[in-house]
Amino acid sequence: MNLRSLSKFAPLKPASRRRWSMAIALGSGLLMGLTPAPTTLWVFAWVALAPLIVLVHPGICRSSLRFKVLLCLLWGIGYHGLALSWIRDLHPLTWMGIPWLGSVAITLFAWSFITLWGAAIPVLWCLSLHLFYRRIPPSPPPPPLPLLLLSVSVWCLLETIWGWGPLYWTALAYTQSPHNLLILHLGQLSGPMAVTAALVAINQLWAEAWIAAKDTTSGRVRRLLALNGALLIALHLVGFGLYSQPLRDVPETALKVGIVQGNVPTRIKLFEEGLQLSLQNYLQGYLRLADAGVDAVLMPEGALPWHWVDTPHQEQNRLYQAILQRGVMAWVGTVGTREGRITQTIFTITGDGRAFSRYDKVKLVPLGEYIPFEAVLGAVIDRLSPVGSSMLPGRADQTLDTPFGRAIAGICYESAFPELFRHQTQAGGQFILTASNNDPYGRGMMAQHHAQDLMRAIENDRWAARATNTGLSGIVDPHGKTEWLSGFRTGEAHAHTIYRRTTQTLYVRWGNWLTPVLLAIALGLWKTHQGQKTEDQQAKH
Repeated sequence: MNLRSLSKFAPLKPASRRRWSMAIALGSGLLMGLTPAPTTLWVFAWVALAPLIVLVHPGICRSSLRFKVLLCLLWGIGYHGLALSWIRDLHPLTWMGIPWLGSVAITLFAWSFITLWGAAIPVLWCLSLHLFYRRIPPSPPPPPLPLLLLSVSVWCLLETIWGWGPLYWTALAYTQSPHNLLILHLGQLSGPMAVTAALVAINQLWAEAWIAAKDTTSGRVRRLLALNGALLIALHLVGFGLYSQPLRDVPETALKVGIVQGNVPTRIKLFEEGLQLSLQNYLQGYLRLADAGVDAVLMPEGALPWHWVDTPHQEQNRLYQAILQRGVMAWVGTVGTREGRITQTIFTITGDGRAFSRYDKVKLVPLGEYIPFEAVLGAVIDRLSPVGSSMLPGRADQTLDTPFGRAIAGICYESAFPELFRHQTQAGGQFILTASNNDPYGRGMMAQHHAQDLMRAIENDRWAARATNTGLSGIVDPHGKTEWLSGFRTGEAHAHTIYRRTTQTLYVRWGNWLTPVLLAIALGLWKTHQGQKTEDQQAKH
């Protein structure tokens, strides 16, 4: 049986089949690209990978490896390219002194590069499956279970490796956030890879059922569909069980947090007009919240774009004076220094004006906050960085102690890196604070950013307070319910009560244990199947 025998392709000539295959691969990738926030089309993620699996299935498709790679590349371009289409909001960069055409070129390069970076995951997934199949005789095809587990574990392994790198955003798991809270609770078991594993497994079973549909007498299709339905229901029931657990927060752990969203555009923030507007908006927000009786005020990334600690005549800083007068501490997103270089930092400023603690951003944005391969490319692209030089990243083992207990901190882009949050929770973090700029991006990016923070709240079983400069700021409870969400490009000051927690989910304790376990089982089954085939062939001879 091969791809040519499928009824959809049988009447077509080879060139037409190839064009149809390419169109289907790209189309199903675009369908997956429609599933992340801000849309509500998350349900299509449970079927959008299946067409690609059918097209490159090593058990039936005899197309060349090069063509399979092309199909996976098209799928990845469709998914990542559409999901990340908000990157176009980078343009125009003329406020940085970059010509209009140069701004277009930079934006297109950034969009293309990060799309291809993500598209490498399905390409490497396909290559990995092909390499395994080359090690066993082609007939008869292996049973679906080893291939299912191998497909799932390899995809999860690749996403895990991507999460260790500098660029990471469009994991399959985030297609379910913020709407499918039941399945997102699988993240409490093994992080986002548990959700990714569920999505790949269901799509793989859909593909196996489609492939088996040619043989209408075996009953295999019905068994596969029944297995798929049972697994889909079971996964959501497990999620429902976790979602149904009461939070049991007590008044003694309450913390009334104020969030200021200053709404200062990045295009003016680094100039005198923006500096004054930032100080005015965040000062007014602080005073309003301090008078409302909050315990602490959270401000976003780069709320005050100057060196807070090293500024001469700090006593002339009106926000600093307000903190001294009101006595209400603040988490201030600003620029710090360490080892003679600047950092993107959240400072804990106590009511007496002391810098009690700090958190330096670990995952810096390429080009925006640091220049990759600076020794080679620095002279060429230094002007692309609004900070003028590469920032110094923070240590991955940081903790943020506060007068109210240890917090779990993340700055902007770090919301997509679950391990940063897990390590801080494991180290005793009791609540999540994230500070982001989000300008110049539009509502689509902001909705996806909120979806990322929502996943981190569920995985770590923590309340999360998120402050952004232009939207969408919010409060999320440990079950992923959005208690409050700010407007888009509005100035706001909001007070909300969150609770400190000391629980530790299975994911917090053991990390991403599911991926290596699935991979070990898959390799074991594959080895067993390979040995059985070898014995059968030897018996025939």
